[in-house]
Amino acid sequence: MDEALIQRIQNNPKFQELQHKKTSLSWLLSIIMLVIYYGLILMIAFSPKTLGTPLSAGSVTTIGIPLGLLVIVSAFVLTGIYVRRANTEFDQLNKELIEETRQ
Repeated sequence: MDEALIQRIQNNPKFQELQHKKTSLSWLLSIIMLVIYYGLILMIAFSPKTLGTPLSAGSVTTIGIPLGLLVIVSAFVLTGIYVRRANTEFDQLNKELIEETRQ
């Protein structure tokens, strides 16, 4: 790639905005996922009886099962949030950046 083109892209305010938004969202979603995951791990370590409590009288399923599933589902939801933003907002900024850089 041409060095001048790289400099033009990196100096463009839209590139800096895109980079900032992607980085901020990535960190936010990562922190949320880590809090959810380590929250469950801490519950396993410090309150295993809570997780072992049956959902209802005579039930084999404990509270830990839905919480474990919630961790898995939350990973999919957070990934979906990132993909949606990437396909709308980030792609639009990228398109604008490419158009401005070509001129």
